Amino acid sequence: MKYCWLFIFITILVCKSQAQNIDAPHSNSQTVNDSIKKAEFLNYIGNGYFPTKYINFDLRYLIKFNQYEGFRTGLGGITNENFSKNFRLQWHTVYGFLDHRFKYSFGGGVRVVKKTNTWISLLYIDDLEESGSSNFLTDKRFFQFFEPRLINIDLFHKNISKILTIEHQLHPKILTETQFSVSKIYPTYNYIFNLKNNESFTNFDLSLAKISMQWSPFSEFNQTQHGIIETKTGYPKFTLQYTKSFAAVFNGDFSFSKFDFRAIQQFNYQNGAITQIVLNSGLANGDIPITHLYHAYPNNVNKETILQRFSVAGINSFETMYFNEFFSDEFATLQIKHKLKPFDISPWFKPQLVLITRFAIGNMENIDRHENINFDTLNKGFSESGFEINRLFFGFGLSFAYRYGTYHLPEFGDNIAFKFTFNINL
Repeated sequence: MKYCWLFIFITILVCKSQAQNIDAPHSNSQTVNDSIKKAEFLNYIGNGYFPTKYINFDLRYLIKFNQYEGFRTGLGGITNENFSKNFRLQWHTVYGFLDHRFKYSFGGGVRVVKKTNTWISLLYIDDLEESGSSNFLTDKRFFQFFEPRLINIDLFHKNISKILTIEHQLHPKILTETQFSVSKIYPTYNYIFNLKNNESFTNFDLSLAKISMQWSPFSEFNQTQHGIIETKTGYPKFTLQYTKSFAAVFNGDFSFSKFDFRAIQQFNYQNGAITQIVLNSGLANGDIPITHLYHAYPNNVNKETILQRFSVAGINSFETMYFNEFFSDEFATLQIKHKLKPFDISPWFKPQLVLITRFAIGNMENIDRHENINFDTLNKGFSESGFEINRLFFGFGLSFAYRYGTYHLPEFGDNIAFKFTFNINL
């Protein structure tokens, strides 16, 4: 709770300072140029960068908090087009005050085809990853001043990887990214993974190949000096990703495959209301440890009372699902949000009501191969519904969610999640 209130206080100061800067008087001759510069600057900030002449500093690494590292702070950056239009360098260094350990990465890339924005990059990374997380390579960089789920995550594994990445705009509407990596994985928790031949692993090596494709058939794109830019967002959007792990290739220990799919649909109504539907699914086969299986985006901390669990609601997470409660080797989630038109109470007070319902289903074979960690499967179907009231005060709001159905818990209060939300548009 004290970290939540500290974040609220800092955010209010930042918002007030930003408002004062924007409202400061300007001469007429400077108005247009200043507006353009502000728009460009806010665009960088919205993407998580603080721009300078040659380097865009990465705001993701400034300060964060989680249950394993405690406060995590550091610095990262990437060179911009003033440094070179066809070559880039990137790095980050952070320190965890609870685990007393530095994490870092460094690498670079070369643009080989400007028209299709094709880059070939190499990266070395020594950092932590959340076990059970699964991200699409082609996802746009998504930056938040505050990452809701991160505060309560405690299940991490150490990842030391050498990565080769190829980014390519196959078509204006099709973005692809291919990645090859050799990794050493060290779970930070007591975990044993057993193979069918009774061989056991507490840490392991992985040789992975990933290919990801994002298809936006109804979006509009323009070719600019910075590459292909999406000028109008259309729906639905589809993302596919295939992952293959090779045993005995570069000392890889396991052979497995994963197939991930996501579809996003959005309906915009004339009265200003919006309905968004997100379908996520994943299927994994082979000898796959829990570090690379699926959770269903849980965001509820394991505390006794509702107020002890009070934190920040996520964007597409299950607010009443407890961390490390479920893992799956096949799963699907469906999330529906209906955002009503903001209430026009005053020029500065326009709260918005959002109705939400979520459903998840999944399963896992050979649960007994994962030792020293207890979890359930989603084979009976998990349901929750609730609402958010956003932008009540400096971008903050409140959310309420209730867990029902097969996985309804005996204690009534354990099925309730009451949190605050944070939404800000730059």
